[in-house]
Amino acid sequence: MIPTARCLAAKPAGFLKRSAGELSRLSRIAWNIEGLHTPTKPYTLLDFDDESVVASCKTMADRAVGGYSTAKLDYVPADPSTNTPAHARFHGSISTKLPPNWRIQRTGYAAFRNKDRGFWLFGRLYWDIDPYTYLALRVRSDGRRYTVNIQTDSIVETDIHQHRLYTRHHRVLPSQTEKDCRSVIETAESLVDLYPSGIPPALSHIPPESTIMSSATATTSGATGWETVLLPFHAFVRTNHGLAVEPQTSMLRQRVKSIGIGLTDRIEGPYDLQIHRIWATNGLSEEEIEAERVICGENALPVDEGVRTGWGTIPLSTEGNERQEGLDIGEVEAKDEKSKATGLGALRDEWNR
Repeated sequence: MIPTARCLAAKPAGFLKRSAGELSRLSRIAWNIEGLHTPTKPYTLLDFDDESVVASCKTMADRAVGGYSTAKLDYVPADPSTNTPAHARFHGSISTKLPPNWRIQRTGYAAFRNKDRGFWLFGRLYWDIDPYTYLALRVRSDGRRYTVNIQTDSIVETDIHQHRLYTRHHRVLPSQTEKDCRSVIETAESLVDLYPSGIPPALSHIPPESTIMSSATATTSGATGWETVLLPFHAFVRTNHGLAVEPQTSMLRQRVKSIGIGLTDRIEGPYDLQIHRIWATNGLSEEEIEAERVICGENALPVDEGVRTGWGTIPLSTEGNERQEGLDIGEVEAKDEKSKATGLGALRDEWNR
């Protein structure tokens, strides 16, 4: 059976198109011998520029158990006049109202994730993100405390690896109204129950140092805009039904089933998160620098180590903005031991952990 152009152009992708795409990707890796060195190009997981990718995702909310929260995922076309790319809009409303069913004691959540990716020639299709250090997300957030969820083909199917989605506009605390303060207190008490040994840094209200974003500290105000956030895979916390699982085990990166974003802050009211793209990376590649600046503007990630001159040299000197060609990372560090890598400059340390 020979696949036709019509089969390969079908959306969402069918069996033949999925197989052809995966074979093409693996052949490219083998041809370029990418398995012998650190990948320098991004590995796209969910690109919401394509409307069919939005259609291939599913939403979830507590309405499944009789709650009153809502969740929608809509496709929003690009707007060239404002440099806004096509993206997915995850929006709805959170309600903590309990249903009449006495068995339900907790509500107030909403989420989305991609559906099962299906099969290809050699079995079920998974994402292999093992060669990459970071999960990158380009988002425009309303500041609520969203959580990134990764599910793998683990022995316990209900295990999920989670990390808070921090942004420059991440609210450390909501507006100081009596209702919101009560919600914060209730949330804090519930977190103590969920994590008796302490809240993991990746799920705390304050962004840990391992998170790379355009601003080093969280803000409570300011105009929202597109941002690119890099979350290290090693920082994700394994949970099951919202509870941290002990002992913690590393993520099975070779067999990732689904990626999604959820909201479980239990603060009533509307939410609105826009997502342009989700991908695995070791930093920004050369071809992504200009797109990053166009879309994110002043919120774009800084261009430093591991970008323009490849992953073994420093594109910008530590003193000024002069290019330094051919300098090995170790040589530059030996030259200036007091200089501390920031942003993508910490990539080498992350990779060697």
